[in-house]
Amino acid sequence: MTKGHPGQIKKAAQLILEAKRPMIYSGGGVILSDAAPLLQRLAKTLGYPVTNTLMGLGGYPGDDRQFLGMLGMHGTYEANMAMQHCDVLVAIGARFDDRVIGNPAHFGQVPRKIVHIDVDPSSISKRVKVDVPIVGHVPDVLEELLKQVEPQVDRVDQKALAAWWAQIELWRGRDCLRYDRAAAIIKPQFVVEKLYEVTGGDAFITSDVGQHQMWAAQFYKFARPRRWINSGGLGTMGVGLPYAMGAQLANPDATVACITGEASFMMCIQELSTCKQYRLPLKIVLLNNRYMGMVRQWQQFFHGNRYSESYMDALPDFVRLAESFGHVGMRIEKPGDVEPALREAFARKNDLVFMDFLTDQTENVYPMVPGGKGLSEMILSEEL
Repeated sequence: MTKGHPGQIKKAAQLILEAKRPMIYSGGGVILSDAAPLLQRLAKTLGYPVTNTLMGLGGYPGDDRQFLGMLGMHGTYEANMAMQHCDVLVAIGARFDDRVIGNPAHFGQVPRKIVHIDVDPSSISKRVKVDVPIVGHVPDVLEELLKQVEPQVDRVDQKALAAWWAQIELWRGRDCLRYDRAAAIIKPQFVVEKLYEVTGGDAFITSDVGQHQMWAAQFYKFARPRRWINSGGLGTMGVGLPYAMGAQLANPDATVACITGEASFMMCIQELSTCKQYRLPLKIVLLNNRYMGMVRQWQQFFHGNRYSESYMDALPDFVRLAESFGHVGMRIEKPGDVEPALREAFARKNDLVFMDFLTDQTENVYPMVPGGKGLSEMILSEEL
C-alpha cells in the first residue's frame, strides 16, 4: 500500500496538530520521490520549523525563515537543538543515521513522540523507536496527511508555537556558522557564500567528500531539489567532476559548479580531457588548503595534532595543468579577488574555468558532533 495506513495517518495528524514544540525532519526520500512541494505545503500550513539532512538539501528552500539549516554531525546549532528538544518529531524520507542523530542512546534520553514516514519498512524503528510508523510512498502519504491537517489547522497551539520559535531564535542567535570575515587569507566559507551570490542560488552544485562538502552544504542555500549532487556518507572522493559532467550533459544550458578539494580532485583529474572533448563549460571551485582537510581536522581534535599522511606535498600547478588540457585556469590568493574571479569565470559561458582558491589551511568545519557523542554535544568554534 503506497498511500500508507489510514489509521496511522490519522494518528500522525492528531499528534502533529497537538504539538507544542514540533519539528519536521526530512531526508533524501523527499528528493527521490519528488515530494518537495508537498513538504513545503505541510510546513507552511503549520508554520513549523524544518531541517534537512545532507541528502535532503533543497527539499525545503534553504533561504526560508522556517528552515533551520542542515542537521547532524556538521549541522547547525539551532537544527540540532530543536531536534533534541522537540516534543513531536515528524521524520519524512529519512533514516535517523549516525551522521544525523549521533549516539541513539543520547537521542533517546529526551521523551518525544516520533512520526516516521518512509517507503522502506526496514528503515523504520531501526535505530530509533518511533511511535507512529507509516510505510508508504512519501508523496502519497503527505497528500493524505494534508487532507487531515489542513481542515483542522486552527487546532495548532499558536501560543506554544510562538514560545517554541522564540527558543529557536535564541539558539539561532549563537550564529554557529560564523567565521573570521576580516581574515587576510581566503576563508573557504567565504568562497561558497560568494559562489551562492554570483550564481543567484540557481546552479547545480556537485561536491566530493570532506570539509569542502560540508561547507557547500552549510553555505549554499539550496532553494530547489535536485540541485545538490553529492555522494553523502558513501565518502567517494573523486566524484565531484564526473557528477558535474553528467549534470551539464543532462542540462546543457544550466550553470554547473563543482566544489572540490585538491585531494579529491586529483583522483579523477584526467576527466578534464573528456570535458574538452565534449565542450562542457563547467566551473570548478577548488578550495585548496594543501591538506586532506577533514582527516587533518580529526587528527587535530582527537589525536593531539599528530598529523599523519593528511598533508599534500606533491600537488601540481593546477592552473597550468588545467591550461594543458585546453581550459581556462585561475589562481586566487586574496579575499578581495574571490568575487571578481567568480564573476569572470561565470561570464565565460562556453569555457571550462578551473579556479584554484588558496584557502586557510587551519580552518575547521563547525559545529561538529564528535563520533559517539549526542546530537546536542556539539563543538562550536569558540570552544577551542
